[in-house]
Amino acid sequence: MTRVARLYYEERLIQSEIANKLGITQVAVSRLLKKAEENGIVRTTVVTPPGAFAELEETLEQRFGLSQVIVGEATSDSEEAVLAAIGSAAAEFLESTIRSGEVIGISSWSSSLLSTVEQMHPIRKLENCVVVQLLGGIGSPSAEQHANHLAVRLSRLVRGEARFLPVPGVVGSANAAKVLLKEPNVSGTVALFDKVSLALVGIGSVEPSALVASSGNIFSKAELEQLQKQGAVGDICIRFIDAKGKPVKGAHDERVIGMDLEELTRVPRSVAVCGGKRKSAAILGAIRGKWINTLVTDQHTAARLVKAQPGKA
Repeated sequence: MTRVARLYYEERLIQSEIANKLGITQVAVSRLLKKAEENGIVRTTVVTPPGAFAELEETLEQRFGLSQVIVGEATSDSEEAVLAAIGSAAAEFLESTIRSGEVIGISSWSSSLLSTVEQMHPIRKLENCVVVQLLGGIGSPSAEQHANHLAVRLSRLVRGEARFLPVPGVVGSANAAKVLLKEPNVSGTVALFDKVSLALVGIGSVEPSALVASSGNIFSKAELEQLQKQGAVGDICIRFIDAKGKPVKGAHDERVIGMDLEELTRVPRSVAVCGGKRKSAAILGAIRGKWINTLVTDQHTAARLVKAQPGKA
């Protein structure tokens, strides 16, 4: 099924050519293509034409000083519809802007980034791309597998190599983080942070999504309550910020293994893929703090952001 799908959708062969090439009948080719769709090997994506929300995009760019805003069209303001829309918009954006030689950083355990890589098509004529994991897998071993999946999937789409951060995103103590950061496999990946030319991150709310929650307890209830008392509204790579975009510091910072906010601001293209009511305050904090310079979101979230004041970090 996969081989037939690649020949048809990627190599652009017609069904009779595929049949001749593989020594099967054209009817078999047609059945295999249908089964490929049924089994999720082939996905159909509806892409909003560029410029469909040009006014919203331009308003957000000017108001918050963003380099670029891409707004996808969600069929509703539900979390599921928003994820599909921003994943589609981000996929199209990346397919048209990634260049050979890019060092692409990708955060871990993000529903929006998962939606993005699942909707991307392989990009031809790319060379020497490297995909760097910006944050270790969060919590449980299953979470680390998810983080690896994002890096591996994206590296295949850009025909590059993946560099992993083979540790949890949050460890039990600051001492444990220091020890792990000295490991060659970890320090080698962290050293690539300074070379990242394109960073892809999600933005989380203090209340974790179902995807993050399923990975186990990242922080205790008491820690989350303390973060909220300090004004935290969300996080970028598990670096918490308040509504004005100011970092919310605490002991938790020393337990995180991944790119920090200052490092993120030095990346030429820092792209946040995020949307939804639950994350609106966190997204607003991220753009007020100027931690990212490119935003991919949906029209409902964009409309809420337009009504907000730019503010200052």
